[in-house]
Amino acid sequence: VQLQASGGGLVQAGGSLTLSCATSGLTFSRYIVGWFRQGPGKEHEFVAAISSSGIGTSYADSVKGRFTISRDNAKNTVYLQMNSVKPEDTAVYYCGARRSTYYSASASQQRTNYDYWGQGTLVTVSS
Repeated sequence: VQLQASGGGLVQAGGSLTLSCATSGLTFSRYIVGWFRQGPGKEHEFVAAISSSGIGTSYADSVKGRFTISRDNAKNTVYLQMNSVKPEDTAVYYCGARRSTYYSASASQQRTNYDYWGQGTLVTVSS
């Protein structure tokens, strides 16, 4: 199983960026996928998650209204559209996959509930 996060880079505050999490080696349509991040000197933080069908989504309060998570089951990929980014969004963003067709927003926010992880992609927001 592999998860490959990409799309990070340097962006100005107020700008936009789209991250991708491409997966292989799993039955993608049976997995919940979540995005987490870790900023410099900070703890790991939940960002967003999406159910296996794509119908259920959840977001951290800090990104609600600015970030949108989506998935394309035909491409085995999850996306994180980041709009109106802020300097405090600077972090390494990484994705995880959890095998479950039952979606619980609270469970999707816990890193310990995920089965697989990808490496991170760095997002730097300049002020």
